[in-house]
Amino acid sequence: QVQLVESGGGLVQAGGSLRLSCAASGRTFSIGWFRQAPGKEREFVAGISWSGGSTDYADSVKGRFTISRDNAKNTVYLQMLMLKPEDTAVYYCAASRLPIVTNGRRLYDYWGQGTQVTVSS
Repeated sequence: QVQLVESGGGLVQAGGSLRLSCAASGRTFSIGWFRQAPGKEREFVAGISWSGGSTDYADSVKGRFTISRDNAKNTVYLQMLMLKPEDTAVYYCAASRLPIVTNGRRLYDYWGQGTQVTVSS
């Protein structure tokens, strides 16, 4: 069983930054970050392959967010810069058994509880 614990969310002004962390127990998997705003579908934000050699980003965050991982610590990070009010959501990390990065929500097998990110204008 894989457990994922997110941290690092909070309240920040527009233009600010936050770094989210996802600590995973057990075997290393490909990891994705998703977000869900009130009344909206959960959407893919960024993903990183098992090796860390491949990454993928949603168009809305390209150039502002960076995903990285430290396999020695079993932790994946999401550095978020130039935050906008529309980035406000609950952010979830998820683990896939696939070794490659994927943006398909149904391809993720384990989910964390989420961390709230609120960006004020």
